Amino acid sequence: MKLVERVRGVFNDVEGGEQPVPVSDDALFEKDTPIRMVHADIVGMMVGGIRGLLLQMLHPHALQGVLDHSNFRSDMHGRLRRTARFIAVTTFGHRDDAQAAIERVNRIHAAVGGTVPDGSPYSASDPRILAWVHVAEATSFLAAYLRHVRPDMPGSEQDEYYRQFAVIARALGADPVPLDRREAEQIFRELRSDLATSPKAREIADLVLTQRPQGAPPAVQSMLGAEAVALLPPFARSMLGLERPGIGAFPARAATWGVGKTLRWAFRQN
Repeated sequence: MKLVERVRGVFNDVEGGEQPVPVSDDALFEKDTPIRMVHADIVGMMVGGIRGLLLQMLHPHALQGVLDHSNFRSDMHGRLRRTARFIAVTTFGHRDDAQAAIERVNRIHAAVGGTVPDGSPYSASDPRILAWVHVAEATSFLAAYLRHVRPDMPGSEQDEYYRQFAVIARALGADPVPLDRREAEQIFRELRSDLATSPKAREIADLVLTQRPQGAPPAVQSMLGAEAVALLPPFARSMLGLERPGIGAFPARAATWGVGKTLRWAFRQN
């Protein structure tokens, strides 16, 4: 189907010959477990990915690392695609490929460092920075999944999702890492003290929300962005200068649900 081809083109460098990550029977996580269910949903991951990135950019050190050591502004789609592929490889790929991907990211992080505007140093290998990146991602992916796919997901499965995702986070050097919902909320609150608003953070937020990846219908991208903003904590929206979508968010949510249902059906047919 053309729909599936377009979506795969957004997540994989098709022109460069990149193929979707093959699902392995010898992955880090067993089939039909929470992390594989959450990370398998295309729309939930897209909405959660945007929300997580907006939260991550509120950490001055994480933000500066992106500004200093990536071509995020000129190739944001490429960077997001690489992040999505890392999640896919570590969740669904063969465990050897997952380990190789983790080691590759650790080598990259070891070379990333510098100073923030106030002169204090930062390192991409800092466990506390990595902890914020992880908890922002994990809470965002799960929040989007609960909102759009499975609102009645049992609490025990939500806790298991955090325990599974912690395997990847710890291998990347993050600390502290939540093992259940309670710890996720606790660590989120603790690390919030590290966050700060800035013109650069707001600039990146605007860039994230106005991006138009090649192959992605603009209307769909707008819907996903509106849903991600709606799911942000109020303090984060305020720090980024964003407003909670008003009554117009209801059609966007319904449309996002419809797109998700269509994509889930389409992928099952291919």
